[in-house]
Formats: sequence, structure tokens, C-alpha cells
Amino acid sequence: MTDVTRILSAIEQGGPESAEQLLPLVYEELRRLAVQRLGQEAPGHTLQATALVHEAYLRLVDVEKAQHWDSRRHFFAAAALAMRRILVESARRKASQKRGGRLRRVDLIDQASSDPDDDLVALDEALNRLIIEDPVAARVVELRQFAGLGYEEIAATLGITVYLARQKWTYARAWLRDALGG
Repeated sequence: MTDVTRILSAIEQGGPESAEQLLPLVYEELRRLAVQRLGQEAPGHTLQATALVHEAYLRLVDVEKAQHWDSRRHFFAAAALAMRRILVESARRKASQKRGGRLRRVDLIDQASSDPDDDLVALDEALNRLIIEDPVAARVVELRQFAGLGYEEIAATLGITVYLARQKWTYARAWLRDALGG
């Protein structure tokens, strides 16, 4: 049992001091995931990697809510999902009516054809539809896109074969391309 897995078990038992021990062990890997995920966003995104890591971490180790992680890998998959939710919430907040609704800043020199926040919200909505049709394919997309996991890691996390992970990724990409009109 690794230190991370041991501490995750202690957090599950309700030990708030364990949450303090966990952050130094997982911070760099969570930060790498956040930087990778934010690197896929358009330049000028207001959420920084450090803020994304901290918000995701707080959601994951909230001792008020019972959390259960089977392993270190399961924890990082949950972290990727939390980061996805935070980014989608941020995109929705930006588009809310009290912040100008669908109005967006347009640079007169370089007019972008698409708002990246709209793209992220559309992807989230498409993933939610894919979950209904094929939950495994949707989880493969989350783990690949938001956690940066490879096929072997995805297969181990989901308890499927590497072949099936690749097959679900291929299917999900085509499904999402069609769902997003691309």
C-alpha cells in the first residue's frame, strides 16, 4: 500500500489531519494535470493551474462528505473529473446573464470564430449525453482528456482491456465529433 493510498484510507475514516498530509504527496501530479488541461484551453483563460488544483483538492478531501477511493489511480481520476466540473462551472459563470450573458469581448485585430468557454460547455453537455448512451466511452474520454491517462492506465482504472479502452476512445471521438457538429 503506497503512502497516498494509506492517507486516502485515513481520510475516508474521517481524519482531517490526513488531508494535510496528502497535499504534499499529490500536489505536483495534480498541478501537472491542471497545466495539461489548461493548456488545451484558449489563451487568456482566467483560471490558473494553481487555483484549479486547490479548488479540485478541496472538493476531493472535503471531510464533511464521505469519499471513497479504491486506489491512488482512482483518486487522480476523481481529480480529473473535479477539474472538468470546475472548468465547466467557470465557463457557465462567464456566460451568465449577470456577467453579460452571451456578449463576449471581441478583439478588433483578431476575431476568434468560437468562444472556448462555449466549446467547453458544449463538450460537457455532449459528454453528459454520451454517458446515457455509453457510460464506459464517456469515462474513457474523461480520463484521457481531463486526466491525461494513457490506454493502459484507463484500462486499469476502469477494469477493462486496453483493446476495449482504445475501441471506446475511437467510438467516443466519432460520437462527440458528430454531437458537436464537427
